[in-house]
Amino acid sequence: MRIALGQLASGTSPEENLRTIAERTERAAEHGARVVVFPEAAMARFGIPLGPVAEPLDGPFATRLRQVAERAGVLLVAGMFTPAADGRVRNTLLITGRGVDTHYDKLHLFDAFGFAESATVAPGGRAVTAEVDGVVFGFATCYDVRFPELFTRLADLGARVIVLPASWGAGPGKREQWELLVRARALDATCWVAACGQADPATVGEPPETSAPTGIGHSMVVSPLGEVRARLEGEPGLLVADVDPEETRRARALVPVLANRRPDVL
Repeated sequence: MRIALGQLASGTSPEENLRTIAERTERAAEHGARVVVFPEAAMARFGIPLGPVAEPLDGPFATRLRQVAERAGVLLVAGMFTPAADGRVRNTLLITGRGVDTHYDKLHLFDAFGFAESATVAPGGRAVTAEVDGVVFGFATCYDVRFPELFTRLADLGARVIVLPASWGAGPGKREQWELLVRARALDATCWVAACGQADPATVGEPPETSAPTGIGHSMVVSPLGEVRARLEGEPGLLVADVDPEETRRARALVPVLANRRPDVL
C-alpha cells in the first residue's frame, strides 16, 4: 500500500492551511497514494488561542477535508481542533475517505518541557482503528509516542500500520528523542509507523515566537522491525512510501514480542 506524509508548516489561517492540504492531497494521489497523512494541528499551528479556530466534526473545515478525500479517492488523516464540553478543545485527528469516517482525540496531553497542553485541551478517551483495503490502521498523536501501551493496544486491536501525526517541540536532544521513540514504538507493536510532523517553521522564515510545540520536521516511515525506510528533513515536503502489511506478519513471527508478553505478571 502506498502512503504519503504531507509535512506542513501550518500557519494560523485554517483556510490557507486547507488549500495547502488540498494541493498536497491531489499530488499524493497522482503518485498513487491510497492513504495521505498530515500533521497534528494541520488546521492551525500551536501558539495561538485554539478556542476561536475549533470547529465541530460537521463544521466547514471537516466538511472540506471530506470533500478533498473523496475527490482524491484516498483515506485522509489530518489534525484539527474540536470544541470540548468543558470549554476547552480536543486535539482531534479527522480520519476520512475510502469508506471511513471517524476521528481520534489525543489521549496523552503534552504537559511537559514547560508546556501545558491540558490547560486548553481536553483528553480523549478511546483508542481508534480503521480498516482500509483490508488493512487495519491505528492512530496516535505526538506525545502519545511516549506511551508504548497505546501502541501495543492498537496492535491488539488488529493494527498493522500506526499513523502518528505530530507537532513535535524543538529543543536540545528533541530530534533524537523523536526518532528513537518512533522506532521503539514500531518495535513494541511490530507495526509500521507512519510519523508525520509539522515542518520546522524556521525553514520557511518563521522562527517560533513562543514555547509552543510548532514542529521540527523529520517525518518518517518506519518498518515493523524499527528500520527507517523513508524520511524528510526539517522543511515542508511530501514523502511517498510503500508499506507492505505482510511485513508486519513476518516481523511478528520473527520477533513475537506481542505473543511473549506476561499479562499474568505485568
